[in-house]
Amino acid sequence: MGTVGTHAINPALYKKLSYDAERDFTPIALVAKAPVAIVVHPSLQVSSVADLVALAKRMPGQLNFGSAGAGTPGHLTGEIFKSAAGIDLQHVPYRGSAPAVTDLLGGQLQLMFDPLQSVLSNVQAGKLRAIAVSSKTRPSILPDVPTIAESGFVGFESTAWWGVFAPAGLPPHLTKILTDEIEQIVRDASFRSKLEPLGVVPTLLSGDAFATFQLAELAKWGKAVQDSGAKVD
Repeated sequence: MGTVGTHAINPALYKKLSYDAERDFTPIALVAKAPVAIVVHPSLQVSSVADLVALAKRMPGQLNFGSAGAGTPGHLTGEIFKSAAGIDLQHVPYRGSAPAVTDLLGGQLQLMFDPLQSVLSNVQAGKLRAIAVSSKTRPSILPDVPTIAESGFVGFESTAWWGVFAPAGLPPHLTKILTDEIEQIVRDASFRSKLEPLGVVPTLLSGDAFATFQLAELAKWGKAVQDSGAKVD
């Protein structure tokens, strides 16, 4: 099981990887996606993306946004958003989502960019306010939360994702067997019923379509890493 991190971000983030994300694998199928959510502490007088941008322009560099770490989907989505909005937010990297969420709940951070499944329970409990998500469409679990794209940034999209990969050179008949089985799983209602309450969306792409998707993701996230200056040795 590969992720946006292992198969799209890490090749640009790490100077030395023990694998080539494209050459060393046979892409089988994309199985799920999750949007990155922009969440704020309830005390912050921000209820929309427009509010956030306006506040950030009044207070350049004074708003802190947390993430699960340098080069994570949350961090890089934040950097892409900063660039698109022309604002200056101060990034505070953590070692994982949990400590960042703890500080956000405690008011040490003003906002956070993080995949929805990590912050969903606190949003539902009213402890954090979600003002937007980075997916193309609104998540069914939070239908009242708009996308960044519909909040004034047309075309904006970034998602965490999960996909199945096999070793490079997998024989075609084995690729077909795996693809057929995985497609049945992703289409199954029980698979959807387990993921959607977590804020994760079952998403199926297989074969050449998945390979093409991965190449586009390598380019998009590679540029985001380069623009952000993030590096992990």
